[in-house]
Amino acid sequence: MDWRSVEFDWNRARAFLVTAEEGSLSAAARALNMAQPTLGRQVSTLEAELGVTLFERVGRGLQLTEAGTRLLDHARRMGDAAGALSLAARGQSTAVEGHVAITASEIYSTWLLPRILPRLRAEAPGITIEVVASNAIRDLKRREADIAIRNARPDQPDLIARLVAEDRGTFFATPAYLDRLGHIAALDDLARADFIGFDDTPNYIDALRRYGVPVSEANFPVIASTHPAHWQMARAGLGIGVGPCGLGDSDPDLRRVLPDGPFFDYPVWLVAHRELRTNPRVRLVWDVLADALPALLAEG
Repeated sequence: MDWRSVEFDWNRARAFLVTAEEGSLSAAARALNMAQPTLGRQVSTLEAELGVTLFERVGRGLQLTEAGTRLLDHARRMGDAAGALSLAARGQSTAVEGHVAITASEIYSTWLLPRILPRLRAEAPGITIEVVASNAIRDLKRREADIAIRNARPDQPDLIARLVAEDRGTFFATPAYLDRLGHIAALDDLARADFIGFDDTPNYIDALRRYGVPVSEANFPVIASTHPAHWQMARAGLGIGVGPCGLGDSDPDLRRVLPDGPFFDYPVWLVAHRELRTNPRVRLVWDVLADALPALLAEG
């Protein structure tokens, strides 16, 4: 075979791989920070090029066909190889300049990182910082980000992680909403409150019940698909929101619903690929984040 005649687009293979791993086009589009129609076209084009059907629709999600299942391992190996190539190339750089992508949750990306970036710009003006605001777990092996700020320790052996801080969240609402709600002295009183939900509200309800908060779907008349939107809805007086104590306590428009909790504690980890630990620009950004995050979380 003349391999020069074979045309292959890695972007289409990556679209197939991430869609298979996420289970739907919408979730894959969010993971890749791509428009869903564009992602769908890439998958369809790959199917046409290969002459196979890779997915079949099941309910609101996608399920791999037999052909798709057979090709998935090949796509994963391609993804690992592409990631290793990119990591190796980036590791050769010795200049403290270039591009560094940081992925963090939506709330940390809008609350904490904007307060750290001026320091990074002052210390390394040659570095271009990309903030990937996402609650999805970004794949550092495939170079979707260089550094991740996560609230759980990763279990992949080729990643390095450092616990840099502990954070705590609780319920917040506007004083006007709490006045309308009436006296709240205990968790049982929250059964008559309106809460602002997320797009995974059933899981949120289950979590709240485990903390002893007596809520049902009837307590969630408003739902937000992002945490920043959730927070702004709480600030608008639409109900009770949840967020970091440092963020809420520093907001003049909000106050804690119950001074004594419940509190939601979670660690803050810095994560990167082992092959990037000697890259000067990534190391500099890592060190600044490790130094700045504990202080910012402590002061709120």
